This record gives sequence, structure tokens and C-alpha cells, in this order.
Amino acid sequence: MEPVAEDATEEERKPSFRESVKCKIFLGFTSNLISSGVRESIRFLVEHRMVDVLVTTAGGIEEDLIKCLCPTYMGDFALPGAQLRSKGLNRIGNLLVPNENYCKFEDWVVPILDQLLVEQTQQGIVWTPSKVIARLGREINHPSSVCYWAQKNGIPIYCPALTDGSLGDMIYFQSFRNPGLVIDIVQDIRGMNNEAVRAGLRKTGIIVLGGGVPKHHICNANMMRNGADFSVFINTAQEFDGSDSGARPDEAISWGKIRGDSDPVKVHCDATIAFPLLVAETFAKRFHN
Repeated sequence: MEPVAEDATEEERKPSFRESVKCKIFLGFTSNLISSGVRESIRFLVEHRMVDVLVTTAGGIEEDLIKCLCPTYMGDFALPGAQLRSKGLNRIGNLLVPNENYCKFEDWVVPILDQLLVEQTQQGIVWTPSKVIARLGREINHPSSVCYWAQKNGIPIYCPALTDGSLGDMIYFQSFRNPGLVIDIVQDIRGMNNEAVRAGLRKTGIIVLGGGVPKHHICNANMMRNGADFSVFINTAQEFDGSDSGARPDEAISWGKIRGDSDPVKVHCDATIAFPLLVAETFAKRFHN
């Protein structure tokens, strides 16, 4: 067992309590992984409470919700953009999303945004990105949704770039049609960092699929506790352009985002291939056994 912290309570010092303490797992993923088939693997983990904190981008929220309303179609990476545009089709890699999907999403989400404003005005509720996402998960009420299971199981989803997508477009339009909604990011940065700081005796582990905002947001929160104990990065980005997405775990160690005595791993692979295999051989195998 790990040494007992000086500020540990009497309960936390008991061997039975310490044996019951599990690693706190942060899972970060970029929006394309929800658009692709990895959504089901992520939903499995959230549905069965196998992760504790999620971080994603705006597309990771809206694409999850849109898929509950209407389908995404298989296409091809080489389809000409101008032709797709003329037919009202948007390409995400080799996937096609009709404009109609976003129209249905707008019809669904706009009344919810209006209700958030009513509750802010009448009840004094301070909305944050994570609170908005939890509300959307409750409203979608669909068992295929990551957001649905996260709010049902009390797993927070942090999205510091919530407005960077279709949902941001809806918020933008609402600011003219029905202005006044405020979404506070300060509460969420406190909440996110405290997820790591207040992990207590628990070790923290981070799994990051892709890079960008989710990768840095999770690593930076763990810097507040002198680094994560376990780290797995899965992406195809390279470090030679100096990007955080491509940075190897050793760079994060230099910042104190990963502990220096840990054994982090970076898997140089397409996450849509590697992650379902990882889940099948670890989380899912333990669940079914």
C-alpha cells in the first residue's frame, strides 16, 4: 500500500478503507471518435461506471446527441467537397452527415436552451458547460448516448470549448433571438482541477484518445496534484511541430502533469482501431468475468 498521507482522516487510515480505494480514471477524447464507431466503446465504459471523469470537445457532445435523433452515413475520404456541399452533405472523414441532421438537432436543442435561460432568470441557476451537458443528457433520455449515461451515473463531462461547434451556433443564434443565457467556465475549471486535487488517497489515471483540448485539459488538471500516476495516450500525432497533441508523455513529465516515477505509454496508432481492442481486453473482460 501507499504511505498514509499526513492529512488523512481516521477512516482513511483503516486498511479496509485503503484496500477499497480505486484509481480515479480521466478519459479524454476528441469529437471525431464519437462520430466514428468508438462511441459505443466509450458509452460502455460510462454506462458501467468504469471511468470517473470525461473531457471532450463540442463535437463530442453534439454528435452523441444527434446520433440519437438521426443517422450518420458511410461515405469515402475522397468524395469531392463541392459536390457534397451542393447536395447538403457534410463530411467527417469517411462519414457523411446531412444538413437535415443539424436542423433536427436545432429543433430539439433550442427549446432546452430557452428553458435554461428561464431557470437562470427565475431560479438563479448558474449554468456551466458541464451542467449544460448533464441537462442535455437527461433531456435526450436515450440509452445509446454517452451523455445520457454520464448524467445518469453522476459522471461529469467537461468541455471547455463547448461553443466550438453546432451547439455554439445555436447559442449564438439564441443570443440574438432570446438573449441573456450565461455559461460560466470559471466554475468548471474549479470543478475539473478539483477532480484531480481532491482525489485524496486515490491514484489518478488518464486515458486520452487524440489530442488537443481534451489531452491538455486532463493533463493540466493532474498537474495540480503533482502529476497522474498512470497515463495512456493513443494518437497518430508527432511531436516535431511542438504541438501538445503530438507530445510524448515525457514532455508532460517535465511539466509535472505526469509523475516522474510513473511508467506512461503512448500508442502510435489510430484510436478507432486501438481503443476498442484495449477496452475488450481490459475493462470489458473484467466486466464479463
